[in-house]
Amino acid sequence: MTQLNIEPLHDNFGARVTGVALSGDLSDSEVALIREAIDSYEFLCFPEQDMNDEKQLAFTGLLGEPEAEHVTFGKTGEIKYFGTVGNVQDDGSSLGNANTSTRYQTGNQLWHSDSSFREVPSFVSILHAYEVPGEGGATEFASMRAAYAALPDDLRRTVEPLHVLHDYVFSRSQVAPVDPNHAASLPPAMHRLVRANPANGRKNTYSGSHARSIPGWSGVDSRRLLDDLLERTTRTGEIHTHQWRAGDTVIWDNRCLLHRGTGYDADRWRRRMRQTRVVGSEKGIVPSPTGH
Repeated sequence: MTQLNIEPLHDNFGARVTGVALSGDLSDSEVALIREAIDSYEFLCFPEQDMNDEKQLAFTGLLGEPEAEHVTFGKTGEIKYFGTVGNVQDDGSSLGNANTSTRYQTGNQLWHSDSSFREVPSFVSILHAYEVPGEGGATEFASMRAAYAALPDDLRRTVEPLHVLHDYVFSRSQVAPVDPNHAASLPPAMHRLVRANPANGRKNTYSGSHARSIPGWSGVDSRRLLDDLLERTTRTGEIHTHQWRAGDTVIWDNRCLLHRGTGYDADRWRRRMRQTRVVGSEKGIVPSPTGH
């Protein structure tokens, strides 16, 4: 049986993993070890991986059902499983800072969990780096599991029974207009504010920039609590910053991690990464038309 070489990266979460080729023919036991590592470490970096789209999609399928990329699906109804992170296009050209697509991607600089705005949120995201900028372009991660564990008892009792509406249009319209068809495809989704890992039972808060409001609470009170939880999760010292290298394949657990990009100069640097996601297993609670 393959033994993964695991090197912890942060006191609370994250590991660098060697000894396995994700683009190879993985055995059931190897896939099980990777899943166990995801449950334990939340964030995994596999350096120097030989990857392409075909290999990445095949690996994605080993972890579960690939998730349709929501922007293309929302605008056109076409199902694709890849999103490109960065300014390098499929034809090899690159877009500058003023391009609409580049500006739109600045929404990734807000703390978020991928697809928390969907009725069935993502399990994991898988991102492979092909080209990385010489300066900037790091990705920061923060553990909502560690944040929950550090909550004072009275606040933990407050958040345990609550639910939150996650709304893509609410978060992304802060940085760029959202296509009307895309917006219509993503009505707000309601999720528990405290979730638990089904494998080990460890709990975490579940918030981020897509978290809009708490049903039954006033807007002011909702924002006060959600902003406080976000600040607790992302405070200095609790963040792992991943400095990308070409060949990195990174997997992160959207059930319990927040992340954000740090920005880079698209007029000066090229950046190309390809992302897939795996559909989660926990369905959210469908809100009423009024959101209550």
